[in-house]
Amino acid sequence: MAKRKTTTSPSTIPPAEIKQPEQPASSPQNTNEPVKSDIYSRFTDFDIYLFRAGKHQKLYEKFGSHVVEFNGVVGTYFAVWAPSARYVSVIGSFNSWDKASHPLKVRWDSSGIWEAFIPNTGRGESYKYFIVHEGGREIEKGDPYAHWWETPPKTASLVWDTYYEWQDQDWMANRKAKNALNAPFSVYEVHLSSWRRDPSDPKRELSYGEIANALVPYVQDMGFTHVEFMPVMQYPYEPSWGYQITGYYAPSSRFGTPQDFMHLIERLHQAGIGVLLDWVPSHFPGDAHGLYEFDGSHLYEHPDPRKGYHPDWKSYIFNYSRPEVRSFLISNAIFWLDRCHADGLRVDAVASMLYLDYSRNAGEWEPNMFGGRENLEAISLFKEINEAIYLSFPDVQTVAEESTAFPGVSRPVYTGGLGFGMKWMMGWMNDTLRYFQRDPAFRKFHQDNLTFSTVYAFTENFMLPLSHDEVVYGKKSLIGKMPGDEWQRFANLRLLFSYMFTHSGSKLLFMGGEFGQTSEWKFDDSLDWHLLEFAPHKGMAACVRALNKLYRNEPAMYERTYTADGFEWIDTSDRENSIITYIRKGNRPEDSLLIVLNMTPIPRSDYRIGVPTSGSYREIFNSDSTEFYGSGIGNTSPIQSEESSWHGRPQSIRLNVPPLGAIALKIG
Repeated sequence: MAKRKTTTSPSTIPPAEIKQPEQPASSPQNTNEPVKSDIYSRFTDFDIYLFRAGKHQKLYEKFGSHVVEFNGVVGTYFAVWAPSARYVSVIGSFNSWDKASHPLKVRWDSSGIWEAFIPNTGRGESYKYFIVHEGGREIEKGDPYAHWWETPPKTASLVWDTYYEWQDQDWMANRKAKNALNAPFSVYEVHLSSWRRDPSDPKRELSYGEIANALVPYVQDMGFTHVEFMPVMQYPYEPSWGYQITGYYAPSSRFGTPQDFMHLIERLHQAGIGVLLDWVPSHFPGDAHGLYEFDGSHLYEHPDPRKGYHPDWKSYIFNYSRPEVRSFLISNAIFWLDRCHADGLRVDAVASMLYLDYSRNAGEWEPNMFGGRENLEAISLFKEINEAIYLSFPDVQTVAEESTAFPGVSRPVYTGGLGFGMKWMMGWMNDTLRYFQRDPAFRKFHQDNLTFSTVYAFTENFMLPLSHDEVVYGKKSLIGKMPGDEWQRFANLRLLFSYMFTHSGSKLLFMGGEFGQTSEWKFDDSLDWHLLEFAPHKGMAACVRALNKLYRNEPAMYERTYTADGFEWIDTSDRENSIITYIRKGNRPEDSLLIVLNMTPIPRSDYRIGVPTSGSYREIFNSDSTEFYGSGIGNTSPIQSEESSWHGRPQSIRLNVPPLGAIALKIG
């Protein structure tokens, strides 16, 4: 099969083909005229029009640093947006950081773009832009469009490319079925720095290649269909977990080159595993080398602190009303899908973008033109981004981390929605964790915490998240939230996961939860993999592995997961025993599953429930299995229905319900 090549543009030279010229050439002058013997520009008039209209979707092909051959000379073309600058030059390792030797030329068209071709420079050169603001202030900035950066604490950009010969053609050709809304979608959330570290040197972070060698077989074995990487974009401050980005177009240099990162994605694709990337268009840090006051003015951030400063994160908010900034963000979303073959974006902090009064008191925000609290510019941007993504990549998914009741987040733009493919079900997460943290003796008074989710479960395409945010900052690990002695805590967590996997919606589980990590997540340390040597943790991992298998193999778990006709309550009224029962349905009646959850540590024998049809029911999953460190109470033999009316149904069955257990039954 022919190899698929991704290059920067037809005028970009693959690294292996670059040859240094025998004779140096003088630096050309730049104008906006067609390319002649002494000038070079990557911008056409149409590019400038799209950029200034907020409609350009591939600015990474134009801005930044690009190694090219021009007039027989190999060099690097640089382009940067700095409309408030009166002087811009490139300083770097190739000119001893001399501020005067390599000035850029500003375009005549008032676009604010500075550009130049610098001969005899190439891949691997470190550089920054030296900018003099029109008011005289001098600044040194990294390249917003750089594809690689020095490893922190160093802050220079590096001349690099995104050339890669991909070997994931089979996945790319068939991923539409894997990413569809009627397919199983079980996501393993990973923080690259702390998922696993070098056992011989616990402080050493693994490279992208080392992560691939360990992560790919592990995810395959556990049965997750996708992984989601917490932000991989270049970030200087490790405690930010990647959510304070300075290099939006570059994978983090902590773990290797951009090509090393692409290899990691390729390995996952070759194993049949999709990849989602955390994306942060909501805010950026005020680092001196980053986007903040880039050309001495409020270029990327909104100049009004009521719209441009985030009080929660002490960071800066993009100016969503500025067309060039919109082009920057739209192009960035497209970049990760185009050049890195990502299968989707999980968009961080959507609620903070949708509302002008987010985390602000009265008087600290300004209403929109209609007097409301909605951020109209951010809303329109989300619609444009999602339309652009699904037009070019109809086989991916965008997922919104949105915690409010904003309507239509995962509904198409043409119906008035924001256009996301899925939305995190934050209400389900909060209610579920609150319920499971209660002593089982008192759960009968709070059963509504579990049943309420189905009141709104089908208003959006919901993803059920148990994410990193729930196991940090004193919130305890998931197993640490569970009440009771050791056996009960593990049984409770297996029950919680069983409820999660059998509830409507796609799934997301943060790393460590799958084997019962006992300590809170630490961003600068490895997960406690040694725990898998102990029976309770080994059993927990086996349970999650079985739940993923159940989820993938049973069509009733996913075919109608976003519509009300895929779910039906049997009984929610048995508060005294704290038992709830429901049915999950696929496209075929014979694929239906019967789910029984016992929220107390008291086993129930001969427990009767109404069933949808007569026949023989067999147990296909039991969270209390001894394989999972359970007590082994269950139903080993098929259960024949009886003509005894129960729960408003003419047929019923009697079964054994395990303590703090979940069982799934299937007819036939």
